[in-house]
Amino acid sequence: NVSRAMRDLLRADLVSEHSRQVRGDNRRQKTWQLTDAGREEMRTRLQTLRTTNVLIRDEQSDLLEVPASEAAERLDSSLTLLQVLMLTMVEGILQYGDIRLGHIERGEDDLPPPGRLLMLAGAHSTYHIRAPGTRTVHGRESERAQLDEWFAGNEPCMVISGIAGCGKTTLASDWLNARLDEESNLRVMYYPCQPWDSALGLATSLLHRLGIDSKGETPWDPYGILESLPLTPGGKFDIDLYRRRLTAYMTDPEKLRERVFEEYEDVSDKPPYILLVLDDVHNIEADATHLLGALMQVATQSPLRMMLLSRTQLSFYDRRDVHTRDLVSELILSGLTLEECELWLATLDVPDPPDAAEVHRLTGGHPLALELLEMYGSVVHGDWMRFLDEEILDVLPAEHRDLLAYLAVATRPVPWPVLAEAAGLEGEPPKVLLERGLVVELADGLWLHEAMRERLLREVGEAVDERKAKLEAASS
Repeated sequence: NVSRAMRDLLRADLVSEHSRQVRGDNRRQKTWQLTDAGREEMRTRLQTLRTTNVLIRDEQSDLLEVPASEAAERLDSSLTLLQVLMLTMVEGILQYGDIRLGHIERGEDDLPPPGRLLMLAGAHSTYHIRAPGTRTVHGRESERAQLDEWFAGNEPCMVISGIAGCGKTTLASDWLNARLDEESNLRVMYYPCQPWDSALGLATSLLHRLGIDSKGETPWDPYGILESLPLTPGGKFDIDLYRRRLTAYMTDPEKLRERVFEEYEDVSDKPPYILLVLDDVHNIEADATHLLGALMQVATQSPLRMMLLSRTQLSFYDRRDVHTRDLVSELILSGLTLEECELWLATLDVPDPPDAAEVHRLTGGHPLALELLEMYGSVVHGDWMRFLDEEILDVLPAEHRDLLAYLAVATRPVPWPVLAEAAGLEGEPPKVLLERGLVVELADGLWLHEAMRERLLREVGEAVDERKAKLEAASS
């Protein structure tokens, strides 16, 4: 894409093209730099741009028209690039995997963002009424069918779990947007949970989506739900009162029609649902356990449905809710199957596509690894290794990472007593590794996720030989 974008500049002799070795990369990459003519063109354009008037808002939210050369100083907020990117993620403008260099254009048919907007006034909302746009979804037909079956049934909650980057958001967003296009009576609140989010923030955003409002010309809170929220800093959030009054509001069809289902089609054969989608809910579960449980109670008695996306197994419900009470349906995402990998690789426009079986063996069918393969042509790209390190390995305690390293050198599933003796651990298998899907508990013992195996097997030295010897000694 970059090469195509640079062609016009090359023809105009504004840039020159080179091939250089990039630090940390295994192959040479194309690079471009401005020519003398390009630098002169840049200076000319800068003079024109500096005198162009732009609109900004001051601290009192008043619109100001100033030359572009003054805008940067007036808007300087001392934000770092990292902080800006974090803000774009919390507002749903970008996702973690979408932060790349490139030319970004807004389509003409894009829907306006939700919430009440004031031009150039900053963030508009913490949620969205549609899921974010996603990349092409490869495979996952059985998972789509499971989501369709859940939505057609009566279970109020669906939990989608899997390790980082396995395609939870992509699958849920693609399915949800297709469902929205089919059902005009479906209302959605898509909330991307961040590590700094709180139960109170989530509860307040939900009320906003449901039309509850204490300000403006027409305040709307027929059941007094806002009274359950703390009115002073550090005040108590009465979750039980919130649950009871929210249930009363959600089971009042006249009130819902007035603020939520304004254009409800009476002739539709599909029931009107409000679908609450919480992405990365593992970020807030510790703080919002009671609220999540309360919302599930509301969902059992009202048109509210919940879809939760998490890297870990959630603990606010128990196994009875899944197997006997029919309150929760679970979908655990793993890598793509070998057949799905073959179909994806068959779409690549390359003269010598890699062997699907080898790619599946090295990556475990992890969608992010296959996407990097499609972009860069390398089965095990540096960005893939860096992703595994930063998102998974680096956040684990040292003893857990050491345990994974022992499993990486094993040739077959290892019983826990054998693995514990080799690694010098006691007690039960680490719950966090099982919850994150990094370790799978089989009938013959514990087994490591294939993507993590490939990453850890790249380590060499005496430590690897020592682990093999300890594992063999413990097995004998």
